[in-house]
Formats: sequence, C-alpha cells, structure tokens
Amino acid sequence: MPPAKKRARTYDAAKIRAAVITQFGHVADAVGELGEEQLARPSGVGGWSVAELAAHIAWIADSLAAGLARPPAAVPELTAVEWPFATASLAGKISEAAKETLEGAPLPELYERAGARMGEELAENPGSRVLDLWVGDMTLADFLVTRAVELVVHTDDLNRAAGLDIPIERQALAACTRLLADALALKAPGGSVEVRIPPFAVVQCIEGPRHTRGTPPNVVETDPLTWIRLATGRTDWASALEEAQVRASGERADLSGLLPVMS
Repeated sequence: MPPAKKRARTYDAAKIRAAVITQFGHVADAVGELGEEQLARPSGVGGWSVAELAAHIAWIADSLAAGLARPPAAVPELTAVEWPFATASLAGKISEAAKETLEGAPLPELYERAGARMGEELAENPGSRVLDLWVGDMTLADFLVTRAVELVVHTDDLNRAAGLDIPIERQALAACTRLLADALALKAPGGSVEVRIPPFAVVQCIEGPRHTRGTPPNVVETDPLTWIRLATGRTDWASALEEAQVRASGERADLSGLLPVMS
C-alpha cells in the first residue's frame, strides 16, 4: 500500500494579510530614515545597492496591488510551496523593475503610495482570487504567503547591509520559515532526515530508512533566521556548521547538496 500523500500546509489568511501589511510598514518606517551613505552601500543581494533593494521592496507591494487591479486569471498554475523553484528565471526582469521603481520617485513617496495601494486592493479582494503573475498564476491567499517570505528575507538583508534593526513580525517569520522548510521537503522527499526549526517548523526529507518512534537517527536543527539564510543562499552550510548555527547528527544529516532551496 503506498504511503498517504502529505496534506499541504494551510495558513490563516487573515493573519498572513495582517503580517504582510505590518512588515511592509516596519520596512517603510526604517527606509524613510536612511541616509545617503547607507543607501549607497552594497546590499549583498546581487549587484544591488541598499537603495535598489529598498526600491525592490516597495515594488513587492506595488506589484501585488497591480496584480489585483488586473482582470483575474482563470485557474492557479502554481502553489505557494512550488513558488521558490519558479523565481530564478525572473531575476533579470525583477532587477529591471527595481531600478525603474527607484527612478519613479523618492523612496518615502514610493513606500507611501505602494502601501496605500496595496491596502486598498487587499481590502477589496478575497483570497480565492487568481492573480495573473509573471511567475505563474496563483491564488491571492498563496501569493500573500510568498510576499511574507520576500518581506522577511529582504528585511534581514536590509538589517545586515545598512546596520538596521527592523523588527520582523512573528507571523511573517513563521510563514517564511514554514514555506521554505516545506519547499525543502518537496525538493528532497523522504523520511530519513528530520529538519527542526523551532518554534515554527519540523519537516522530514531525503529518501532512506524512516524512523517510527523515538529520536530519529538523522536530525538537523537550527533557528528560523539561520534557516532562512541557508534556504536562500545568504549563508552556506559549512559556515553555519562551523559557527554552531546548525546542529546536525547522523550520517545522512548533510543538507549542503540541497541548499539553497531558493536562489
């Protein structure tokens, strides 16, 4: 008898909406206080400056609003957990959009306009609406989870690049951690390794012998931000192990060949 298919994780739609709006607000407040020297620093994301990264974050909100303003698509082509594998081919297009956004207006004005537009469109559209998107058509509910991921990842990027301490909303951090953990399990299905990211996620992955009770023989454990940095290529497996940011036990507990999950 084949094993039962895992049920896809669900997210509380109201909490995700609130988390996206709140996290965008945190970033907007911080970006408005950035000086010229901070804006000119390299962001650590591709060849972007901090200013270009900040413009990209404004574009995240504005493009969500623009997607909701377009006629809906018929059926979704992509789920939230599949999204991390579909983004790499769009890097150039997204980079150009960030530069165009930065040229459109001063950053505080961009954030004020994008935040207001996003809030208005979200208030008028249900989670079941299917958006016509570059990456592939998705329901609003699923796409909002990916917006939480983008906002958390880039908030962390800004904090490290510009020496900031922008807060990360707990619900957004949880959604980001869970989606990237589920993407790992989708990329390497199996039950021989248990990946623990307390307090938000536990997933099993990698083909091999499954454990049925007690402590599994192959365990990886880390904190949410370290996991997010590993899953998005902000740090590498060897460095995280060396700095004791990851604990790995068992002969199969090596994720280096599976990371990053999303690039």
